[in-house]
Amino acid sequence: MKEVDLLVFDLDGTLIRSGDDLAASVNHSLKTLGLPTLTTETVHGFIGDGVKILMKRALGPALEHYDRAMDLFADYYAEHLLDHTTLYPDVTEVLDYFDRKKMVIVTNKLHGFTLQIAKALGIADRFREIIGEDSTPFKKPDQRLLQLVMEKWGGTPERTVVIGDGVNDIMLGRNAGALSCAFLNGITGRDQLLALAPDLTCEALSDLKTLLC
Repeated sequence: MKEVDLLVFDLDGTLIRSGDDLAASVNHSLKTLGLPTLTTETVHGFIGDGVKILMKRALGPALEHYDRAMDLFADYYAEHLLDHTTLYPDVTEVLDYFDRKKMVIVTNKLHGFTLQIAKALGIADRFREIIGEDSTPFKKPDQRLLQLVMEKWGGTPERTVVIGDGVNDIMLGRNAGALSCAFLNGITGRDQLLALAPDLTCEALSDLKTLLC
């Protein structure tokens, strides 16, 4: 087991199942603009680098619609971000187990949406801090982002772990010299995560109870 003081969690695909609401919001934007919609699986493959890059990927060559598409997405997602989004089944159990540890959410999702979801699903008060894409000058996987978090909450690289289902989560931990733990049943394909050789892997978040202390 690895001894840690600070647990840094990703949000989408790690703590919450949110891919369907994100896909619906992207497709609302595309449909309103008269552009072809995408399969849910295709949009899932675009998630992880923040909404700006998500929308650029979804638009493809039609980037002249970017500003309007972003406005449409933001308006629609604000009203529909909890239509199908839920916690993964063992999230509450894991947060209870590590309640005496310092826990932070670090996501490339916009802070307002992140906070709205975390509050609605009853987990916001479990974290020392909730950091969205627009909360700091840096975003995952920039090591400076994790360095700021560790400095603020007294974490050291060797006793900090980044837990997430995305490439950016593994690289954030690695770039800052911290531990990385890949959640293999999120949005990103497991083979893609395993190819990065994360320090730890988990099939379910409840596996963390046997990996970390």
